[in-house]
Amino acid sequence: MTYAVASDKPAFVQEDLATPVQFLKGVGPSKAQVLEKVDVRTVEDLLLYFPREHQDRRVVLIHDAVPGQKMAFRCEVNAVDFLRSGKMLGQARARLSDGSAEFDAIWFKRLSFKYDVFSAVKRDVVPGRRILVYGAVEMGENGVELKVEDYEPSFAKATEGKEPERIVPVYPLTEGISNSWLRSLMSRVVPSSSAKMADPLPAALRQKQQLPEYAQALRSFHFPASWAERDKARERLAFDEFFLLELALAINRNERDQQPKGFSYGIHKNLLSPFRKKLGFDFTPAQTRVINEIFRDLQRPMPMNRLLQGDVGSGKTVVALSAALLAIENGLQVAFLAPTEILAEQHALSIARMFGNLPVATSLLTGSTPKPERKRILSNLRDQKIQLLIGTHAILNDDVSFQKLGLVIIDEQHRFGVRQRARLLAKAGQPDVLIMTATPIPRTLALTIYGDLDVSIIDGSPVGREPIKTFFSPETPALAQIEAELVQGRQAYVVFPLVEESESLSKKSGKIVQAATKEFERIQKRFPGYSVALLHGQMSSEEKKSAMDRFRSGAISVLVATPVIEVGIDVPNATRIAIYNPERFGLSQLHQLRGRVGRGPHSSACLLIHEADTVNEAGGDRLAIFCAVQDGFRLAEEDLKLRGPGEFIGEAQHGLPFFRVGDLIKDGLLVSRSREAARSLVAGELSLTLKEFAALNRVLQKRFGTKLQLSRVG
Repeated sequence: MTYAVASDKPAFVQEDLATPVQFLKGVGPSKAQVLEKVDVRTVEDLLLYFPREHQDRRVVLIHDAVPGQKMAFRCEVNAVDFLRSGKMLGQARARLSDGSAEFDAIWFKRLSFKYDVFSAVKRDVVPGRRILVYGAVEMGENGVELKVEDYEPSFAKATEGKEPERIVPVYPLTEGISNSWLRSLMSRVVPSSSAKMADPLPAALRQKQQLPEYAQALRSFHFPASWAERDKARERLAFDEFFLLELALAINRNERDQQPKGFSYGIHKNLLSPFRKKLGFDFTPAQTRVINEIFRDLQRPMPMNRLLQGDVGSGKTVVALSAALLAIENGLQVAFLAPTEILAEQHALSIARMFGNLPVATSLLTGSTPKPERKRILSNLRDQKIQLLIGTHAILNDDVSFQKLGLVIIDEQHRFGVRQRARLLAKAGQPDVLIMTATPIPRTLALTIYGDLDVSIIDGSPVGREPIKTFFSPETPALAQIEAELVQGRQAYVVFPLVEESESLSKKSGKIVQAATKEFERIQKRFPGYSVALLHGQMSSEEKKSAMDRFRSGAISVLVATPVIEVGIDVPNATRIAIYNPERFGLSQLHQLRGRVGRGPHSSACLLIHEADTVNEAGGDRLAIFCAVQDGFRLAEEDLKLRGPGEFIGEAQHGLPFFRVGDLIKDGLLVSRSREAARSLVAGELSLTLKEFAALNRVLQKRFGTKLQLSRVG
């Protein structure tokens, strides 16, 4: 194996790629400032500013116009009128013909007191001239009409030049630049400058994957000659995005596996056997399989890094605690990190109940822990008198130190930032790490964002769990159903999307978005004779703890809450949950909320309360899916399709890279190909030339930081 280090500015990268865009013809300082808003500062940035879509602008005859489709036409202007459609809306209406037929083309624009919004149309759309128009074909009062999205002045005579009949790139815009201006700039820059971009893929890998050269892909994606050419260029550029991420993850994993953790495990069962006996139930086959996977990892000399996925109520906690007990009986300490105080406190209570009289010293550390208690905990932690520390972000503080931290368990990991996780792991040399999530993540996404982790999935629920009935319900019968449960001694949740009413949200949606604090008194009056409490994230820690403790004990019958209860709350006696404004929640969040009930032997239900006019057609379809599907992984797939990976996962928390071309939802096969290629490269199955090595390293350094350097050169 040969090692080398790439410089920050490899010699093969041409200097004019770094030229500021303001020096390009037609740009200048003012346009350069606008482009900077979309992170375009240099020629290279411009080349990598890809279209968000392509439109078929190949010209058809008006006679062949199809209502409901977007089409392009080359026409002559017969007449044009400028009209006012409303107080602040104007329209330009041009009568166009092309020899086959004629129709009206309409431009709609919001009027301005500062300038004439139709000045360009008045200049270009003149009777007797020819224009290219593109837009949606519709049926209007006078027959076929075109709602113009874009247009270009055309040639007066066919002999004066070739008219553009093409597939047109449409770029993401910001105020101050138009697509026509940006396309004109790209048409001058892309053909000449694309050849100067170094290809980040080694030639052997590119040929094996049957992908075009990088420069050709850049040109073809900006200005494709055909849809087939566009698709091939997109495949190449998307492969690059996935490959670079997978390569960075593979390098991380490879480097981590070179560093032994410095301690070992034996299977003694001094704690494990009495723990299983105390539980009073057998592990499901899925739990047993996952425990065996984790135990095998723990016994390896290299640190474990495993993601534990499981649907709501699948029994992840007992699996994690089995790993914790194995670490403890091997003389190690365990940190159990939860994102909220409510969840940390819930874990502490559950662990105390499940451990019973086991000789395991546990403590809870949160931001609300009193100073004297905190001082005692920190002292006992340093002396290893505490074997299992459960806590929130408070564990990350610099003064919290372990004597022999061996295992880190992180619950609902997506709620922690990358730096926060790094701070925890820095408290030990090379601890084993088990990450738990009750938010099912589709396999493609999980393998992409957790590519340096092994993945275990608990599929299925504990024996005896009944499906939770889920359906829409008006408020009155929903609350009546809750009351019927209360009469039988059961408990219920009533969930609102907000803590306080949001005037801006209500104005924006045109609907009332209900809030817990305002509705609490009304719900309280609805259930006279029963104790009703309020719980939301803005309450003090002491208030939240008091409300949850009383609800768990049965002293409170109805808990009115915000989504703060979506994870970790386990009250088997709760059998109903009513969710107001369900259209404001993602499918995965609704599934988490639904999982608060159905944890005991009694039949449970989730009631979605909304008025008929508060949910649009798309929202209604989404909620219908939720009512019909109990499987969290299936719902996660649907949620990912609807919201995209950024919103689904939280880009800021995960450090999930922004994919300009690739689509994690649609490109599962491409992701798999890129992962295999990255791992084979790191494993030394493909040699690199120095030039290829430098090209790869430059992109890795720029995208993922200087520490992520591929160092293998053949």
